[in-house]
Amino acid sequence: MEFDEWEPVYDAIRREFGYDRHGDERARDVLAELTDPFDLRRLDAASGATVAVVGAGPTLSDELAVAREADVVFAASTAADTLLEADIDVDCMVTDLDKNPDTVRRLTRQETPVAVHAHGDNISQLRAVVPNCRDDWLLPTTQVAPRGPVRNVGGFTDGDRAAFLADRLGAGELRFVGWLFDDPSVDPTKARKLVWAERLLYWLETRRDERFDVLDGRRSTIETVSLPVD
Repeated sequence: MEFDEWEPVYDAIRREFGYDRHGDERARDVLAELTDPFDLRRLDAASGATVAVVGAGPTLSDELAVAREADVVFAASTAADTLLEADIDVDCMVTDLDKNPDTVRRLTRQETPVAVHAHGDNISQLRAVVPNCRDDWLLPTTQVAPRGPVRNVGGFTDGDRAAFLADRLGAGELRFVGWLFDDPSVDPTKARKLVWAERLLYWLETRRDERFDVLDGRRSTIETVSLPVD
């Protein structure tokens, strides 16, 4: 995913949610100052592999077997805690630090990669958490133009960003665990974010020429006007 391909989608997201590009750029620059370049070869196991992209939805506890059977496991936010409690190894955690910072610190110290995302609303969390992580196991990401060690792999929420990262790494197949786009327990803002996560996964599956089971029965209702798809 090159930034010039991602940027129009980012702009559509930014307009809908009222995000400030300058705030996102400032957060990116803060994260760049706190981190060094991450060696993507640490995630070579994802290349050609079946990667479980694990969300923290209410169905996760009933779907752990799918994650356990995958070659590689990418966990979004607190899904990492659920997996670890079930003795399922996490190969990469993806987070914007809105929850469980202790898990982020612990995983990097245990030499598990964590993709930490910078955006305009989490600068204070970046300053508080990142300096206490093992830097060589921290992959810094942004939703604006990449700069220095900070990459843009695509994606908006932690979950769909994990899928875009797996794609960037050459995953052979993506399987989705713990995803519920119509989760009734979330607030209205999170519900709108899940709408975008669904759209972005649809975009990703068209790019990969793959059909994600998590979108079965939903494709005909997905709004695609903001996406570069035919």
